[in-house]
Amino acid sequence: MRFVLLCLSLTLSATPSWSQESIGLAAPAEVKDSGLLQHILPRFSLKTGIRVIADDAGVMVLETAPPGDPVFARNDVIYHLRIEDNDRQTRFLEWLKSDIGKRTVESFAPADGGPYSASFDIAVVESGDIVEGDTQLGEELSMTHCGRCHVIGPRNRMNGLGSTPSFAVLRAMPDWSQRFEAFFALNPHPAFTQIDGLTPPFDPERPSPIHPVEITLDDLDAILAFVSRIDAADLGAPLKLQ
Repeated sequence: MRFVLLCLSLTLSATPSWSQESIGLAAPAEVKDSGLLQHILPRFSLKTGIRVIADDAGVMVLETAPPGDPVFARNDVIYHLRIEDNDRQTRFLEWLKSDIGKRTVESFAPADGGPYSASFDIAVVESGDIVEGDTQLGEELSMTHCGRCHVIGPRNRMNGLGSTPSFAVLRAMPDWSQRFEAFFALNPHPAFTQIDGLTPPFDPERPSPIHPVEITLDDLDAILAFVSRIDAADLGAPLKLQ
């Protein structure tokens, strides 16, 4: 009987003490569908006793662009983890960036598509090019209004028009900020763009040919903040601008 109790005591002492409340992690559909979260989250929980679950309303958010810390990549897309000021969330981020966390990510073999990598290069963005603002709002506005024609990022990489440059290509241009700040005056945007308090109303005899883009100057600032943090496309030879 004493032997059984001793074994039970040793077993309990070797088992992580599970936190009462789980932490939700929101992730893009392509990450959830790949099965990566089902692979790494139980392993982290077993190691630390901190339970992390996939949850679209989670307080931790995995995104395809900053803000957040880059944690892994797949098919040239770098995923960033945004967390709150919380010890358990920080523990998860540090685990992902540790050697064992990286090995756990890279040991996952997706049924479809390429593997995940925890070793990648981040394009250096000059600090002077960073625009302060609500980058999350800027991304959503870009997807809603600009994603009809431009590829904004991985979320709509198959939806842009071939005749329009992606945001990553525009970001690689030395005058990218001027282009975005004055986009509403550059063809074909004037025909369907209205910025509150800045652009004149459409001529009643020449209405917008498509559903108009209607934003405010604050919205434009948010878009600029988002674009300033996009990794510029590697276009090889220097660009010849017209």
